[in-house]
Amino acid sequence: MRKEGSYTDSIIENLVEELECETVFTIGGIGIAESVAVTWIIMAVLVLASVLLTRNLKVENPGKRQLALESAVGGLFHFFDDILGKDGRRYIPYLMTVALYIGVSNIIGIFGFKPPTKDLNVTIALAVMSIVLIEYSGFHKKGLKGFIRSFIEPVPVLLPINIMELFIKPVSLCMRLFGNILGAFVIMELLKAVVPVFVPIPFSVYFDLFDGLIQAYVFVFLTSLFMSEQMETE
Repeated sequence: MRKEGSYTDSIIENLVEELECETVFTIGGIGIAESVAVTWIIMAVLVLASVLLTRNLKVENPGKRQLALESAVGGLFHFFDDILGKDGRRYIPYLMTVALYIGVSNIIGIFGFKPPTKDLNVTIALAVMSIVLIEYSGFHKKGLKGFIRSFIEPVPVLLPINIMELFIKPVSLCMRLFGNILGAFVIMELLKAVVPVFVPIPFSVYFDLFDGLIQAYVFVFLTSLFMSEQMETE
């Protein structure tokens, strides 16, 4: 019993430590949280990678690097284009940027950084930005009258439920991303407590790489799906 209790206490202690959002430094009296500092690092890496990967692009006889880059960008573009259609193409750059950010954030733990997506404030901010874009896409497509009328469709009695959806969707996006990242951490801690030597290694690869990328995919897929539904017209 004592041993089981020590395992439980250790897991809870580690979980609390992971959830703590520490202030790493201050600028002008404003505390900068660890998740913000790591986000700046991710932004710098993505900007630098973009500059390096897009140097010396050619129209004729492109190199392997350019072909791989065009395939990746083209694949992402067509993925979102199939969901959003012609009217939603203006939003694809945002969705691609968010997919890159969340993907890198979820796997950055491999390099010793705490993933920003373990900070609930970050996932809330991402969800709020996405829901604002979702509602804006419907407003832009339908106009003011059509946007207001969408709250009483298909029947006026659904007005309260449609209004509630404005809050349910961001909560769903936020908690799904945060919960899955946190759940992966809890599972890894349990595995380390039970079999601390070799077994956790393949699971670590799965949760740090594959599952992290899957969560990025799910977030942007649901965002684009909600946008597609919002832009639908009768």
